[in-house]
Amino acid sequence: MDRDALVAKYLELTREQLPQRAAAPEVRWPVRYDHCFQRIVLDHVCQGVWYEHIAKPAYRNLTARQAADAVSLCDRIISGEADLHWLNQQSLAWRGKLRNTAVSERRF
Repeated sequence: MDRDALVAKYLELTREQLPQRAAAPEVRWPVRYDHCFQRIVLDHVCQGVWYEHIAKPAYRNLTARQAADAVSLCDRIISGEADLHWLNQQSLAWRGKLRNTAVSERRF
């Protein structure tokens, strides 16, 4: 896929598919809104607070590699291969939003 197609797929996943999945009664994810999924995914793509690495708005400034990594992580969240609870905690830790910022070194 080219960059524009990857960005469009990332937006579809974070704006539609992930929030729809999160709304299912059997799903017990820590977040359910599009902007939360975008924060988590982009923070992990950047390995830190995304807007310290990518100019705003992110979707306009993602590289093809970043967009591909974002799509891949979204797909792994949907399939259950990536632990959304851990991803969220790590994102919050990078942002200084956890009382206990000791997040294990577990990788997604």
